[in-house]
Amino acid sequence: MTNNRGAGTILVAPHQFPRLDREEALAEEFRLALVAAPDQAAFSDAMGDAEVVMVTPYAKVKAADIAALRRCRAVVRYGMGYDNIDVAAAAAAGIPVCIVPDASTDEVASHAFAMGLALSRRLPQGQAAVRDGAWAGRIAYDAPKLTDLRVGVVGMGRIGRIVAASWAAIGAQVHAYDPFASFSQVPSAPLTQVLEESDVVSLHLPLTAETRHLVSGDVLRRMRRGAVVVNVSRGGLVDEPALAEALHSGHIAGAALDVFAQEPLPAGHPLRDAPNAILTPHIAWRSTTSLDALQDGAVARARRALAGEPLIDLV
Repeated sequence: MTNNRGAGTILVAPHQFPRLDREEALAEEFRLALVAAPDQAAFSDAMGDAEVVMVTPYAKVKAADIAALRRCRAVVRYGMGYDNIDVAAAAAAGIPVCIVPDASTDEVASHAFAMGLALSRRLPQGQAAVRDGAWAGRIAYDAPKLTDLRVGVVGMGRIGRIVAASWAAIGAQVHAYDPFASFSQVPSAPLTQVLEESDVVSLHLPLTAETRHLVSGDVLRRMRRGAVVVNVSRGGLVDEPALAEALHSGHIAGAALDVFAQEPLPAGHPLRDAPNAILTPHIAWRSTTSLDALQDGAVARARRALAGEPLIDLV
């Protein structure tokens, strides 16, 4: 759908929003183009005349797309992360890219904490025992005492800090790694120590060339036997086939993932039948208010870009 009112064109990428009331309200002032999901080709073709490109996780903005942008004032990413946008190409073209980082911080942090706590208490093992007809005295149950847990948080941004504080609040021994953020609420430690000397490893960092497969097969082999892994950030941070193998071997006691390298998760993916795995369909960010906050934040940034106002103070 395209509306031709006012000045400036806002292009909305393929999406899965149930309603677009906020975006459609922009048509009262600006021309609005909505691309039907999941048509990436139509989205790329429509970018040339856009003054603001609004990008969902279901679309990509590649270097070739950036090169075709003739009038663009900003690229606005719904949510966190830049991995589906060629930020380097945008910077070279002088086009600012901004995110909506605060729409679901609490939701994602609580999801990660809940997942880690469930794995630490070996809930998947208990559920499997009941399902398979076993009972307490006939299953191996090695859940550590929570105050004895060593929890490693990788990435101490908004979400990582809340997760670290949640674990510390129940008495766990928390240490964290982040090469960019400064923090004092928990001890810092080298990455190898956080990965290899933790009972719970919780990942809260972006996907880059440097962080892809941060948790590799080699890292999994060096982790403590009985450790668990939580990932609510980006699927590519973990070598998923290697993780499935580590779960089958029993070296890793559990894994909880809300994000995957390919989404939706393919039918034959090795994690689907891996033991002691909690898998959720990229819903950590969702709540009764988060979707509204996400769309409000993205629309506000689009308006500011077209008005020539700075975006940096909103990131």
